[in-house]
Amino acid sequence: MKVHIMELSPGDRLQHDVFNHFGVFVLQQGCELTSDAIVKLMQHGIDYVDIEPQTLNADFPTDPAFRAKPYLNEAVDGFEELFLEALTSGSIDEAKVDRLLEPMISELDTQKDVVSLLLMIGEDDNYTYHHSMQVGMLCYYIASWMGYTREEAYKAGKAGYLIDIGKSKVPQDILTKPGKLTPEEFEEVKRHTEYGHEIILGSTGDELSARVALQHHEREDGSGYPHGLRDKEIHPFAKIAAVADVYSAMTSNRVYRSKQELLSVLRELNSLSFGSLSPEPTQALIRHLLPNFIGKKVMLNSGEMGSIVMTNQSDFFRPLVKTDSRFVDLSKERETSIEEVYL
Repeated sequence: MKVHIMELSPGDRLQHDVFNHFGVFVLQQGCELTSDAIVKLMQHGIDYVDIEPQTLNADFPTDPAFRAKPYLNEAVDGFEELFLEALTSGSIDEAKVDRLLEPMISELDTQKDVVSLLLMIGEDDNYTYHHSMQVGMLCYYIASWMGYTREEAYKAGKAGYLIDIGKSKVPQDILTKPGKLTPEEFEEVKRHTEYGHEIILGSTGDELSARVALQHHEREDGSGYPHGLRDKEIHPFAKIAAVADVYSAMTSNRVYRSKQELLSVLRELNSLSFGSLSPEPTQALIRHLLPNFIGKKVMLNSGEMGSIVMTNQSDFFRPLVKTDSRFVDLSKERETSIEEVYL
């Protein structure tokens, strides 16, 4: 069955070997097309290929990311329990933290498309609980991508999961205030880092997680809090947590700000990595998330719907988008931008 390249979908299987116009071999017969393979065909200027007819299956395949949802939801619900425990008693149960995280981390080991995970996660939960799960998840991935052992990455994820436990001691009317905080209110919010350090260290003796909670708002250039630390004064896992914290906050709906589109947030993180955020974990996050955007559906500010087919080497954050009628090179059409990315 001959199909135009713009009609191909990941999962289609080639019926014959494919050669370009110069006779150069491109893809083998029987190859199951991926987004990267379709892009390769485009790059070789191939217009049509023959694919094997597909038998429709009533059991439509589910994105693998959805397998992780129960584990992530349990981590969100579990953090709520920990938060309330800290609120009422000033302490948390470390064994409960591990019972929540170990199944989630084991599932994350099987998940390679982290962007699908981030898009799949719902936002119906209280921001603090949802945010803590997401930061823990991202800390685990970033540490893994940076070459830490699984045990070390687990510790980074655990520390990231607990960074905001100190907010249990901040008045809820301040945390949920929709308007601008007064200077006094902001100073109280900033103290959540010290509160978290006290709660974790006092109830678990986990010095690493306590230190990360204390330092996750410190910045490379000394502009952070609570102690204005710089560069090597900040623990490496606190630097990882800072990146995960900022990314999660910017891509989530807040009482005072709407969430931002994922690729634009990566662009902003890239800028921050030249000053306030540590470049190593920031670039690890960007480098590993960008390939996951290939094949994702998007809505453009022009109202057009399409999907990302290629990352532009000249501008990683403005990819090539295929709509029903055309290809949109966002690196050249500067007035056009992605409004939202979909799973």
